[in-house]
Amino acid sequence: MICFQRIAERRIIEAIREGAFDNLPGAGQPLRLEDDSHVPEDLRIAYKILKNAGYVPQEVALGKEIAKAEDLLAGMEDTTAKYHQLKKLNFLVMKLNMLRRTPTSLEKAQRYEKKLVERFGR
Repeated sequence: MICFQRIAERRIIEAIREGAFDNLPGAGQPLRLEDDSHVPEDLRIAYKILKNAGYVPQEVALGKEIAKAEDLLAGMEDTTAKYHQLKKLNFLVMKLNMLRRTPTSLEKAQRYEKKLVERFGR
């Protein structure tokens, strides 16, 4: 292994002398380091490859869809349309919760439950 390190170091030094690293895109700018501490170590490389290929994990896509549905719901006034949007939102939340396979106590709260409690609690 030490032989390979020496060869690599020698080639890097030669490339620096020849100017191979001059005028590279992003030169002199700070690195954009990503926080991947929430990703298990054995999956980090795979996630990085998928991200570079433009793939978005289903959980992230669902999270974006949920946020969009919540925004739409907040701006609606028609009761029927609001009901349908609420059903869609709860379906998306349920789908996300099923993907995560987490304990119920950690699940994202379903929207209709609060509405039902408010309505029948009166």
